[in-house]
Amino acid sequence: MKPNRRKQGNEGEDLACTFLERAGYQILTRNYRFERGEVDVVAKDGEEIVFAEVKARHSNAFGQPEDAVDETKQAQIADVAEGYLSEHDLEGATVRFDVVAISYKDGIPQIEHIKDAF
Repeated sequence: MKPNRRKQGNEGEDLACTFLERAGYQILTRNYRFERGEVDVVAKDGEEIVFAEVKARHSNAFGQPEDAVDETKQAQIADVAEGYLSEHDLEGATVRFDVVAISYKDGIPQIEHIKDAF
């Protein structure tokens, strides 16, 4: 990933984590990697483990941010989630997959939290 894109990605993840924490979530880890996949945020919402993918867009030229979480990306995140649950002895835990979509309007981030996105 190009340095500028990585910086923008980190900025989006920072915004998402702040948003989730304000909503009462406990952030467990960020950028969790398992094998060849990654999930942006692993959090706890009550008793649920939440695997959240963060997508930010500065324009709509390539569609809405959440559109980037296609079936292939969903399958990858599910595989990473299985790895996380196994590594942390959490098999059988209640899990949820969310998307935090960030669109910028006049430079101001607009955050949409899509629970149970897939």
